[in-house]
Amino acid sequence: MEITLPLDQMTLADKLRIMETLWADLSRHEEEFPSPAWHEQVLQARAEKLKSGEETFVAWELAKQQLRDRLL
Repeated sequence: MEITLPLDQMTLADKLRIMETLWADLSRHEEEFPSPAWHEQVLQARAEKLKSGEETFVAWELAKQQLRDRLL
């Protein structure tokens, strides 16, 4: 199935909403998409950096809002 969107007529906000809708749909069936083998190693390395204080994080909702604020 080919889907054509009027990307040249869409605002950045429209495009981001479409991406979020697609991601939400894919996430509902996450068991169908196994993580690649290297993913566990990356997660472990990040967990170690968090534990040592070398890295910090923000809540996902806050991160999305910060990105939107920068882009819109």
